[in-house]
Amino acid sequence: MADLFWLSDEQWAVMAPFMPKDQPGPERKDDRQIISGILHVLTSGCRWRDCPSAYGPRTTVYNRFNRWSRRGFWKAMLAALAKAGWSGEAAAIDSTYVRAHRSAHGGKGGRR
Repeated sequence: MADLFWLSDEQWAVMAPFMPKDQPGPERKDDRQIISGILHVLTSGCRWRDCPSAYGPRTTVYNRFNRWSRRGFWKAMLAALAKAGWSGEAAAIDSTYVRAHRSAHGGKGGRR
């Protein structure tokens, strides 16, 4: 449980006003818990089905991420935070790569 990601009180205070309210259907799972699960999956790179049960049902975590992505929730929240001048700690990781043929390094016969 020590390696699980949980939103801090300060992070949640920034995000809480953007959460959808008065949604129809059964009682919602805790938004803070579900968003922590979403962020855990996105930062760790694990599959949705490998999401730890501490974050709630993995289908709920995936469905909430998918549904909110289609509705533009994430973009709207980040745009509103940027417009308000909020800047949290950020890091960017470049994950680009170039595929090369197996013999592109030196080809047959080695380097010349």
